Formats: sequence, structure tokens, C-alpha cells
Amino acid sequence: MENTRAQMRKGILEYCILLVISRGKMYANDILKELKKADLIVVEGTIYPLLSRLRNAGLLTYKWEESKSGPPRKYYYLTDDGTDTMNELSITWQQLNKTINNLLIKTK
Repeated sequence: MENTRAQMRKGILEYCILLVISRGKMYANDILKELKKADLIVVEGTIYPLLSRLRNAGLLTYKWEESKSGPPRKYYYLTDDGTDTMNELSITWQQLNKTINNLLIKTK
């Protein structure tokens, strides 16, 4: 059962990352915090490869900015393609959510 849950979370993780970054520039650690606040447990070893994959796909870009508390930080932003993809995934999520809710109602 835990493997199935993990696969379900993994399947929506890229969408969740796009949602978080859509709020504005985000530092990787801030993305992790937001995902954890939403009860989506993610570790650094998972998020960095996903950020790279999303960047390589043209959905994200980044900019180095000076930090008052240490070395410069890499802040991620959505590209126009990233915003379009996030919007398309939002529609897909709403459709999927509706389908699952309909199936849940029919099983009760």
C-alpha cells in the first residue's frame, strides 16, 4: 500500500512544484517548505533532479540573487511555457478529481 501511495504522490509532484513556483520566485528550500506544509513529504534528493528536469524542459528558469544570510541563492521562476503547462495540468487535475469523486460516491 505504501508503494502505491508513494507512486501517487510522485505522479503529482511536478505539478505541485509548478503550482508553488507560480506564486513568484522561489528558492529550492522554500519550495520544500511549501510542499511539506501541504503534507507532501519531499526530500532534497528528490526536488533538485525535478527542478533540473523542469528547467531542461523549458518550464522553469532561474536567477542567482545575493543573500543577506550567506552565499547567493538560485531562485526559480516559471517561464511562459511553464505557466501554460501548469494551467493545462490544473484542468487535467480538476477533471481527474471530478472523476475520482464520482467513483467514490458510487462506491458508498
